[in-house]
Amino acid sequence: MSKSADGEQSIGGVLGAMRDQLAHLERLVQPEVHVVKDVGELLKPAWQKATEGENRLPVAAVITAAIALQLLLPARLVFKPTWLLPALETALLVGLVIANPKRINRSSALLRAASLSLIAAISLANMWSAGHLIRGLINHTEGSDAGTLLANGAAIYVTNIVAFGLWYWEFDRGGPVARARAQRAYPDFLFPQMSNPELANPDWAPNFIDYLYVSFTNATAFSPTDVMPLSRWAKALMGLQSAVSLTTVGLVIARAVNILK
Repeated sequence: MSKSADGEQSIGGVLGAMRDQLAHLERLVQPEVHVVKDVGELLKPAWQKATEGENRLPVAAVITAAIALQLLLPARLVFKPTWLLPALETALLVGLVIANPKRINRSSALLRAASLSLIAAISLANMWSAGHLIRGLINHTEGSDAGTLLANGAAIYVTNIVAFGLWYWEFDRGGPVARARAQRAYPDFLFPQMSNPELANPDWAPNFIDYLYVSFTNATAFSPTDVMPLSRWAKALMGLQSAVSLTTVGLVIARAVNILK
């Protein structure tokens, strides 16, 4: 009986030692797992990480320029009353600057609605002006002077670039705040720095100027250039911008050439 008890104690001691060894090994392995996870997080590109948010100044400056261009258009091409949309745009811009004076990093349904309303107002005003200019060219009520025609066409063209640049910036990966918080993994636009990260600064992430450039190249080439749309809404919006730009530029230049002849 004593030998049996000693045997059981011996077996129990061996099993206990094995459990202690396994627990020790588990404690040794566990930190390594965390290290691997941390390294994986560090290897992510900057555009997939949380950031402090974009600077407000470039966006506000470009929007202010777009409002100024609308005010320079003749009254016959502007939505009536002529002060309504510029006043609304200015009020929305001031409100957004007050809410986020330095960095665009506050998440709010009200701020989001105000930002989208501002872009929609700019787009509506420009579409109205472009439509009236095109109708005037077709009916021969616009375009008696080449200089005035080119100036009006250029104002509408530039505002078109600004408006669509704002739409791209506002919707890609959920907008500037969502991008700053890295809430969405999959982009709607594929920038060259994303497919070739070794050619970009490690801290690179798309900001408003990048989207404005996308809008400019799309309006100029009437098709995507170095930045590819990935989602269906991005493709549809870029197609719409190309169509608007092609129609406006084509008619304005053709009429101006006829006048100069």
